[in-house]
Amino acid sequence: MTVRSVIRNADWTISVDREEGASGPLYEVECTTCTDRSDAEDERGPAEDWALRHAGRNPDHRGYRAIITSFLRVTPAPGNPLAEEGR
Repeated sequence: MTVRSVIRNADWTISVDREEGASGPLYEVECTTCTDRSDAEDERGPAEDWALRHAGRNPDHRGYRAIITSFLRVTPAPGNPLAEEGR
């Protein structure tokens, strides 16, 4: 195994992944009574519609958890040797 380099105390940034082809946020809703869950969608509407239909079929299931998954990317900050290499 070859170690190329070790970088100590280098700065990094983290932000929403906006790279080409990156996924946007995904939305799901989970019933807090029975833990049934909607499919993950890239818009809120279908997940919220699922919760309304689920409540209609199960009138005592009134609590729901919104689950929003965002994708992040970590990149070398200016001054980090990897930023200068263009990696």
